[in-house]
Amino acid sequence: MNKKLINILVLFLIIIAGHEAQAQRLSSSNISKTGTTVAQFLKIGVSPRAIAMGGAYVAVSDDISAIYTNPAGLAIAPGYQVMFTHTDWIAGTNYDFGAVSLNFQNMGNLGLMISSFNSGEMLVRTIESPDGTGEKFSTSDFMVGLAYSKSLTTNFSIGLTGKYIHQQLWHMSASTFALDVGLLFTTPFWGVTLGASIKNFGSTMQLQGQDSKFATDPDKRNGGNVNIINAEYEMLQYRLPLSFQVGLSKDLNFSETNRLVFAVDAVTPNDNYESVNAGVEYGWDRTLFLRAGYRALFQEDTEEGLTAGFGLNFRLSGTTKFQIDYAYADMGRLDKIDRFSLGVTF
Repeated sequence: MNKKLINILVLFLIIIAGHEAQAQRLSSSNISKTGTTVAQFLKIGVSPRAIAMGGAYVAVSDDISAIYTNPAGLAIAPGYQVMFTHTDWIAGTNYDFGAVSLNFQNMGNLGLMISSFNSGEMLVRTIESPDGTGEKFSTSDFMVGLAYSKSLTTNFSIGLTGKYIHQQLWHMSASTFALDVGLLFTTPFWGVTLGASIKNFGSTMQLQGQDSKFATDPDKRNGGNVNIINAEYEMLQYRLPLSFQVGLSKDLNFSETNRLVFAVDAVTPNDNYESVNAGVEYGWDRTLFLRAGYRALFQEDTEEGLTAGFGLNFRLSGTTKFQIDYAYADMGRLDKIDRFSLGVTF
């Protein structure tokens, strides 16, 4: 792959990222715009490894979880990999994520991911029936994504992920498509790796369904005219939680059995203030991993903060490996969140 094409790809990503970052910087100088985007489940982290490192992972991505954080990292993910994560999320909700990646060597890597969020059943409450009407409702979200990543040189890779997103709220639903773009570059400066990604670049979502429809009398003061007509609430359209993330990471190999990774990311979302994530990972003999980090540094009114976790790798037979990861994340007044994931590499 010639350098001219690489430069064009990098410039394209920088232009998009710069435009979105500048637009967010201008619009959020005084307000955070929190609560102005839809499909918030897209912001829930899926990799306990990344979460334990404070979310500073865009330049570290080197396994199957890269399909979520930075699709360019799939290009350096070894072999075929499978991953599953379950999270008991806030307020009794649940979030599940699964992914598979296929390594086709010089042809690039393919990845498929599926995630779902479910609130469980809740009572329908109204002003007239604050204790419940006897009915129950739930909300659920679903996302499926297909990613492709390729190493254009030994030090540079790029990745794309196309996603279909669907939300269901009782009898109403909304769907849309989005795109993730990422790059990963090992710089000639002390082996520091640069990573960047744009997530959830897509169109708006608008709920539609029978819950927005109703019957009304347009002229209740006069009789003898039309009694009832069918009407519908005009539902607003909301943007996806777009974010631009750029980061640096550095590996320190002290010996064949001791490795240390430092990482720091800058995050620019379209529905909150800018922030910084930082994390570190210690690995012993590629078997035991200890991690710690801090999320949302310098972000106002955040409930996120300290993170920590560990990982264990077991070689089953030949090149087949089994991996268990755990992450703890402090959520302030929302209590802590525990995450577990299981992974297999063939």
